[in-house]
Amino acid sequence: MAMVKKNVSYKILESLVHHANSGQPASMITTPKYRQAQRAAINAVATTQKDDEIFDFEDTKALFATVSTKKLLHSAATLNMAAIEPMVDLSLWVMNSRLMKCGLFKKMVMGTIRYTAYDHFVAGGDTVETAQTCLKLRDSGLRGMLDYGLEHANDNESCDQAAHQLIITAAAPQSLPPSSVSFVAVKVTAICPVYLLRRLSDLLRWEYKNSSFKLPWKQQTLPIFSESSPFYHTLQQPAPLNANEERDLELAHQRLVTICEKSFEGNVPVVIDAEDTSIQPAIDYMTYWASINYNEPQKPMVYGTIQAFLKDAGERMSLTKNAADKMGLPVGFKLVRGAYMSSERKLAHSLGVESPVHDTILDTHNCYNVCASYMLNEISNRPGGLVLATHNLDSGKLAAQKAREYGITKESEKLEFASLYGMAEAMTFGLRNAGFCVSKYLPFGPIDQIMPYLLRRAEENKGLLSSSSLDRQLMMKELKRRMKAY
Repeated sequence: MAMVKKNVSYKILESLVHHANSGQPASMITTPKYRQAQRAAINAVATTQKDDEIFDFEDTKALFATVSTKKLLHSAATLNMAAIEPMVDLSLWVMNSRLMKCGLFKKMVMGTIRYTAYDHFVAGGDTVETAQTCLKLRDSGLRGMLDYGLEHANDNESCDQAAHQLIITAAAPQSLPPSSVSFVAVKVTAICPVYLLRRLSDLLRWEYKNSSFKLPWKQQTLPIFSESSPFYHTLQQPAPLNANEERDLELAHQRLVTICEKSFEGNVPVVIDAEDTSIQPAIDYMTYWASINYNEPQKPMVYGTIQAFLKDAGERMSLTKNAADKMGLPVGFKLVRGAYMSSERKLAHSLGVESPVHDTILDTHNCYNVCASYMLNEISNRPGGLVLATHNLDSGKLAAQKAREYGITKESEKLEFASLYGMAEAMTFGLRNAGFCVSKYLPFGPIDQIMPYLLRRAEENKGLLSSSSLDRQLMMKELKRRMKAY
């Protein structure tokens, strides 16, 4: 490929080989299946260096065949602006400044955002507009993952309001052509008060470390922790849930049940997003409880999320999968790198404990690729599902080649590649052209409500946006080609 160099870094291969040959640290999996996945990932890296057939970025006409020139111009301009980190820093400063209390100034800023970042990264203001986005994606050979922009409720009233909107979201796919929507995304922080998630997580951590400690409200679930999971959030025995807290937990369960059942009416699975480690145990508990209750014999209907930037990610995935296998329960995972690296490290440092986050980005890449290889092997010959949410071209290529080797086809509906709406377009269309199921994560909601999401994504993805040179390069190449043709 003349324009784009080989994307698989030799350093990643070197890191994989180092971990395989030097023995695993305490935070890494030591099960035979996981070691097999590591060897498979190493072989895949080596193969990918020789074989570049997954993506064809030379033919930009075929790559962007379903994208209008107007959309291509808008996308190229927005990504070029977003790639300027000082511009992103200035935008964040403006949005958080007192200037936004001035009505006229706020109106001007919000108007600018609506026609730039909002139009590019947000699918619409409501389910009607988002449905139109889904139809456009369908015409492009893609699918949508519906994500209503609500999160971090603090009381039952807020949770009820969020649940109402999520039920409307879950019902939306029923009015669309089949397979237009791949998943409905649910944030447990929107339907369960965050204070209660912290309480539950503390209690679950204490129970794991003290087998004599009993939780009378706890229902059947799958493994939530591994020995290498962080436990420093809970330094002393927490008080048991009181009657009001148990009632709030039951209400949260009911909200999740209602959302799930509404989504399942349209045969659309639910994927539950991950959060930071202080509340993730409670989220996993509710996710796996729902999985046990709703996953079908041959198809998972509730997917949990594993964050590969955590040192215990692979171990927890393997423990959960093995326990589900013993129950005859197919499970589904969405695999992401994670978005709380800075805050996790700061908290661990403030407490004088080891960070739960991998020490280097190569270790995170290593963990992601090994987890992907492990699950691809698992679902190749038995029920289960995997969503590979990534903007990393190397990981996408490795997983796609491994899926081909295992014979995991588009028709099996076991594997879905996913990326945020408006990002990783070259990889998105490349995977689509290579014959894989590909979805775009579609955050939507009124601009005032979705702004916290946009600000957080901008802060978390500054490095990613500034390194989106491949998308920008290919878009500009295609625009020049179209201008010459015109």
